Amino acid sequence: MKKKMSVILLAFVLVLSLAGCGSKEKQLADYNMETMEGYSDMIIQSFQVMSDTEFDMFKSYSDYQLDYTLMSSGLPIDSDDFLVMIESWQSAVKEYGDLIDYEEYTAEESNNGVVLTAPAEFENENADIVISFDKDERMVSMTVDVHYTMGEILKKAGLNTLLGMGTVFLVLIFIAFIISLFRFIPNPEQRKQEEIARAKAQAAPIPEAVLEEPIDDEMADSELVAVIAAAIAAAEGTSTDGFIVRSIRRRKTNNWK
Repeated sequence: MKKKMSVILLAFVLVLSLAGCGSKEKQLADYNMETMEGYSDMIIQSFQVMSDTEFDMFKSYSDYQLDYTLMSSGLPIDSDDFLVMIESWQSAVKEYGDLIDYEEYTAEESNNGVVLTAPAEFENENADIVISFDKDERMVSMTVDVHYTMGEILKKAGLNTLLGMGTVFLVLIFIAFIISLFRFIPNPEQRKQEEIARAKAQAAPIPEAVLEEPIDDEMADSELVAVIAAAIAAAEGTSTDGFIVRSIRRRKTNNWK
């Protein structure tokens, strides 16, 4: 039973796959591939022989002039899309060199229409010229996709990594330099604290002057005794050897008798 169910399921998947392929071929068959390839040849060959001056002339046209020129040439493309295609082509030629030759197209259906891809040889690289058409068979874009080798891919990845890291380090160095300049910027809060500390220092009490060491009382009394003895001796007309001063007492009044 299980084997029978597996066979039925496998047959069902194969039928769906064939139906999908048939639907895709039918949808591609609905497009006029010969006409779209002719438009692609016309645009590629025109761009191949045009100079930068002629490209600049198209860029200088107004929307009306460019739409009229494209309609007269028979190219089913809007003016905005045409200008984008010019930019894409000029960028490719600038990077990969002039177009030498290209091969037949391969068609692939996309969600919006059909994509034609033609392998091409440029002076410096091999690439694919990819031209997209919408469901009304109008050209909408053209790109040039280069076939990079593994070495070229790794080289580009390394350069991108180096460029990214270098940019990050340069930004960090610049930020560090800016931060180092902050010390030259006045800090209002710090200035305020310094002013408060200065005010407190000015308001602190001034210490009293250190008093001179008092004279020894015993030494002062001996000197005073000598002076009084000399005065008495002078008043009596004698010398100080004839009397001795035992003590000195201060009187409450200063009236001498």
